[in-house]
Amino acid sequence: MFEATVYSGRRRRLCQQLKSGLVLLFGNEEAPRNSDVAFDFRQDSNFLYFFGLDYPGLAGVIDVDENRDIVAGDELTIDQIVFMGPQPTLAARSAAAGVQQVIPAGQLQAVLAKAVRQGRRIHFLPPYQPDVKLKLLDLLGLAPAAVPTQASVELIRAVVEQRSIKTAEEIAEIEQAVNLSVDMHRAVIRMARPGMREAELAAEARRWALAANGDVSFPVILTINGQILHNNDHSHALQSGDMVLCDCGAEMPSRYVADLTTTFPVDRHFTPRQRDVYAIMLAAYDAAVAALKPGVRFKDIHLMVCKMIAAGMRDLGLMKGNLDDAVAAGAHAMFFPCGLGHMMGLDPHDMEELGGSHVGYEGQPKSTQFGLKSLRMARPLQPGIVMTVEPGVYFIPELIDLWRSQGKSLEFINYEQLEAYRHFGGLRTEENHLITATGARRLGVPKPRTVAEIEALRGA
Repeated sequence: MFEATVYSGRRRRLCQQLKSGLVLLFGNEEAPRNSDVAFDFRQDSNFLYFFGLDYPGLAGVIDVDENRDIVAGDELTIDQIVFMGPQPTLAARSAAAGVQQVIPAGQLQAVLAKAVRQGRRIHFLPPYQPDVKLKLLDLLGLAPAAVPTQASVELIRAVVEQRSIKTAEEIAEIEQAVNLSVDMHRAVIRMARPGMREAELAAEARRWALAANGDVSFPVILTINGQILHNNDHSHALQSGDMVLCDCGAEMPSRYVADLTTTFPVDRHFTPRQRDVYAIMLAAYDAAVAALKPGVRFKDIHLMVCKMIAAGMRDLGLMKGNLDDAVAAGAHAMFFPCGLGHMMGLDPHDMEELGGSHVGYEGQPKSTQFGLKSLRMARPLQPGIVMTVEPGVYFIPELIDLWRSQGKSLEFINYEQLEAYRHFGGLRTEENHLITATGARRLGVPKPRTVAEIEALRGA
């Protein structure tokens, strides 16, 4: 946890933004893995941000009008203490987060009912856990199907505005996560050998995270099929001529995270074809990083990268025609069907449970065009925002076959030449950047990124 003043300050700023009403924030419950074993507990990030309590079974109330905070939850029973050991009281834990009023969970309904009788607004966020919908049914009488429409847009906007700008305490935690993540990536790059299974490398990445008293921030993506963007299958053996895409990051005990991607050859050196495609991707990455600064729309940087990748594909003989027209038509998405990056903090895709249009688009609708619709961040950049930058080049056989059968983008894509790359796979690189007052800086220690840096580790 941070100091109590950090959490109380966050809650007071939220009150200033909302003006009136009650804010109701639910912590997460333990999720059952089977009948009597739970998954590792992960607190709801919004509850954690404002209340700092990383324990199940809690709810928080921020009374905007009366300028007071409440934590609702129950003390441990003796049966729980027998299995878990002695724990600080809920009152002591709450005081560490600057909250002085603690009530039993069963009294929360009375607090909310009183506010409703007074005609006061109960602000809550759109739930992503089914049990929270049931709690809202029980506490506020809302039918689960109606909950999304009743969520407070004012609260969503206020939370996004505050959480988007990272403080010095948060940036320090994210940098620790980045540094640990770089260790994870370097270990995987060094370890990989032909004949080894993907699962062995994925286990090594998580081992580094766990050994540092952290964990992975999302299930490790470790695959020789880099064209599958979020591939969590680890069943394949590494073979000479393959490339390995490793997308993983660490989560610190504070729950702040990192998100990095590295692509490297199974052999000690890139093949000429791998090197050529990698150079196209890396040039796009460098240009995107150079363009990061306050006031620039991230969508414009994304579109610049799309055009650079299209130009690289044209140099390889895989695209043709006017590149501006090709990008406008979405033809580049044959090779880059995803977004350039996303915000990051307490979650790898920070706050996106609140709605992509609110987080990355300032409330404006997202594009429906294939490829562009996957861009999570389009808004102008501001100092304090932490972003990933992650261009890639992908050759997806199923997409090639579909578009070719549809006669799609024939004026921009050379399908005959593209056949030679059908089994190439995919590659990307990804690092985490903080937008500053004058530009941006990469967070943490450098990750192996260039061909020379990666090959040096492959030969180690």
